[in-house]
Amino acid sequence: MERRVWILLIGITILLSGGPAWAQTGLEQRLNSWPDWSLPAPLPRPSNRDDLIYPYWFAGLWQVESIDLDAPDDPPLLHQARFQADRRGRLVGDRVFNATAIGRALLGEQLLKVEEDPDSANRQIARLKGDLYLETTVTGRRQESPSTDTFLADELVLQILHAPGPPRLSRIETLSRYNRCGEDICAEQWQGRYPSPGESLRDQAIAQHHYQLRFTPLPGSAPSI
Repeated sequence: MERRVWILLIGITILLSGGPAWAQTGLEQRLNSWPDWSLPAPLPRPSNRDDLIYPYWFAGLWQVESIDLDAPDDPPLLHQARFQADRRGRLVGDRVFNATAIGRALLGEQLLKVEEDPDSANRQIARLKGDLYLETTVTGRRQESPSTDTFLADELVLQILHAPGPPRLSRIETLSRYNRCGEDICAEQWQGRYPSPGESLRDQAIAQHHYQLRFTPLPGSAPSI
């Protein structure tokens, strides 16, 4: 159970979901330094109203297949993802739907529900069986679109697993690169997990993960390319 919860700590960050844009090569430079990531990362802290804003070609409901490139023999993770306009007309991820879909795929009925903070677009709580709950807060974000068919985003989150005993803190950075592949979206994600704040003198990534994803539109749910 503990290992599955920590998988959720990483997986739930994938589709949670801007701030000011970096220079065009900023996120590529960050990617080139992977896996030798350390903090502080050059990611501005978002305000409560900021969100990750996606290109129009993300609109709709998708079937997502995610492969862990560090464990290619493991079966792919399958879940759905949804992107829709918010009250300000921006295309954003449906955070509760997406986090619930990933959580169900990883934990099944161990995940009870996911709640969003009504006062912040950057905070969620996932409630688990056994009096556990996972608090996730985006603490840094950048995004850029180097071309009309490419989108990059980098987010740093603080995750706190509340359980009997002291809470467990972790910081996870996820850099994603998305490309249009016909009617699908092809993506890669690079992740670094850092120790909790104050745990070490140097905030060097202590674990790295590399994923390959493919988004396939479900019938009638995404605009035709």
